[in-house]
Amino acid sequence: MQPAKPVARRPTVRPAARDEPQEGPPCPSCGTPNAPERRFCRRCAARLQAAEPVAALPWWRTVWPFRRRVRGGGSGRWLRRTVLTVLLLSLVAAGFLLLPAGRFVYEDVRDKLGKASPISPVSVAAGTEVPRHQPALVTDGLSNTYWGTPEVGDSVSFTFRRPFRLVDVVVHTGVSKKAEDFRGQARPVRMDLVVTAEDGTVRTKALTLADKPGPQTIQTGYSDVVSVRLVIREAAGLTPGRHVALAEVEFFRRS
Repeated sequence: MQPAKPVARRPTVRPAARDEPQEGPPCPSCGTPNAPERRFCRRCAARLQAAEPVAALPWWRTVWPFRRRVRGGGSGRWLRRTVLTVLLLSLVAAGFLLLPAGRFVYEDVRDKLGKASPISPVSVAAGTEVPRHQPALVTDGLSNTYWGTPEVGDSVSFTFRRPFRLVDVVVHTGVSKKAEDFRGQARPVRMDLVVTAEDGTVRTKALTLADKPGPQTIQTGYSDVVSVRLVIREAAGLTPGRHVALAEVEFFRRS
């Protein structure tokens, strides 16, 4: 017997699926009813649930450069950030330069970052003096010479050729920087630093000095200074027959 020819299996016919119930909400696009749990239309695939409304933007978000829309593949975002950064830096700079506190901080930073150089007054004057201890000796660069005054309350004044930024004042009290000679006369321990600016503004700073030999630095930070006056308010070791000795005063300006 010849081998039989293979016979292919006949396809099985599946029953057609029942149509979905027609009581669902109609599609907003084609009107076809859909089951309540469906999210997309069974006929046109349109969204059945309405999208949530987007809240309107405040008016300032619709003005350039605060707009949310970005054009050119992100170029608008970088431009917007650059503009905001420049605007913020400009406001900070304006605050530092225009406001008094900001101006003070700005000048103080410049004082600390810059270099200080000595400056000498063109004239020195005092209310009173003792013989051989005239006011000019307080700026002669020597610490074993001094200006002497017989009483507390006297002052010595320094005048400068042109306005400058005063950053430091260095004071040497007593008759000498040597410890064995330092207490030979009375020494100022409290003084007032009176600074006059070019526009006539007067600023006063109370100084408390240590009763010891050697330089003592006072940080100031005054602009447009034209004259400085030191007023002696209290002295140590002032007894009858003695006078107050101020050995040296140095001034430093911002370079």
